[in-house]
Amino acid sequence: MSATDPVQAYRETQIKTANQIKLIVLLYDGAIRHLSLALEDLPAGHAHYDRVNAHVVAAQDIVSELMASLDFERGGEIARGLFAIYSYANRRLLDANVRKDPAPLAEVKRLLAELREAWDGISARKGLVEHAVPAGGVNIAR
Repeated sequence: MSATDPVQAYRETQIKTANQIKLIVLLYDGAIRHLSLALEDLPAGHAHYDRVNAHVVAAQDIVSELMASLDFERGGEIARGLFAIYSYANRRLLDANVRKDPAPLAEVKRLLAELREAWDGISARKGLVEHAVPAGGVNIAR
């Protein structure tokens, strides 16, 4: 891929300008995309197992990055719950990759899609709040 590739340039700009929640959504998008590609390649059997492996490992790397980004001090129970979900997802991906089984791949893809939608909803609400409240904030105690 060249440096002048417009799709790559768009992705780089998207990442550089995204807020923290949007970055999480982009990570989910990447993991879901890799799982979709793995599921597409899996029926070809041994001829594409190297590609399946590469996509599953990429999805595992993204899930591991999501795990590493958790803030247990501020996130409390939610962070612990997400850690458990991500740990489960990585175990299922490992099993799917070893067995070349599409069922765990599809399961994790659905799970990540649900989490992605939740984070995207948070991002949308946060965007509305950021635009509705002046930079100095509003003191409702007055």
